[in-house]
Amino acid sequence: MATDILAPLCLPLATHESHMNQGLWATAGSFLIWGLFPLYWRLLSSVPPTQIMAHRIVWCAALVGGFLTLRKGPMWWRAVVAQPRLLLTLCASALMVGTNWWLYIWAVNSGHIVETSLGYFINPLVSVLLGVVVLRERLNAVQWLAVAAAATGVAYITWSFGALPWIALTLALSFGTYGLLRKIAVVPAIDGLAIESSVLLLPALAYLILMESRGLGSFGHLSASTSLLLCVSGAVTALPLVLFAYGARRIPLATVGFLQYIAPTLQLLIGVFAFHESFTHTHLIGFGCIWAALVIYMLDSLLRSPRAATRATN
Repeated sequence: MATDILAPLCLPLATHESHMNQGLWATAGSFLIWGLFPLYWRLLSSVPPTQIMAHRIVWCAALVGGFLTLRKGPMWWRAVVAQPRLLLTLCASALMVGTNWWLYIWAVNSGHIVETSLGYFINPLVSVLLGVVVLRERLNAVQWLAVAAAATGVAYITWSFGALPWIALTLALSFGTYGLLRKIAVVPAIDGLAIESSVLLLPALAYLILMESRGLGSFGHLSASTSLLLCVSGAVTALPLVLFAYGARRIPLATVGFLQYIAPTLQLLIGVFAFHESFTHTHLIGFGCIWAALVIYMLDSLLRSPRAATRATN
């Protein structure tokens, strides 16, 4: 009898916990896939990076465009096109994500996986700085300490090697800017990805046709497995984005913040242990400063969240 009485009260809690668990697994899955990307792109090392990039755009556009056409009808894009400012913002975000995709593929297949992981460790703090500069967000003293620690790590690596880690910084800046633009652009994740892919589609198709006309095309001219991997690159691109969009809405932002470090951690481990890239004492000190910065920032966020929640309820 008591169980019957309490059942209606327990149902919302069970449903909430179920959504939380689903969100946790979906978000973790997205970062796991992103973390394993170096293994996938290395399988396509026989294909020039720009062709990989072009195929990624074409197949991604076909996949998400087809999905939205089936779900919303063939005119799903009209709501976005009717808003010129939104469309312009998505064109800019397409340029940023396109730059990020191409550089990442090139870097992975050129033996710079460790530096790509550095870029994605830096990325959250770049996003913080963009929030300060562009959105006029304010940082407290502890958050500025985290930013300073990360800057110290990058400066140390630059000083020790005598060269700016441009791959890491470009990846962090391009993806950080992409995140900022997508924050400004109020559009569902899949719709936004479809528009971005569509913006890049014509240049990508034109490039592939040009390469084919010159006898330099890879699709259908190398192994069947290579052609299949090029086709699947669209799904590989879209799947983690969809998982992330689904999961991030169901779990706390602080949890998302912790989970996002799955990807660069896996990339670093793959670069060092699978592809035997060097990880020197300089890397250890530089990465150590950045890891310390991330710990400082995340701890501050966690400590401030309960206080903010307490103030909101009072």
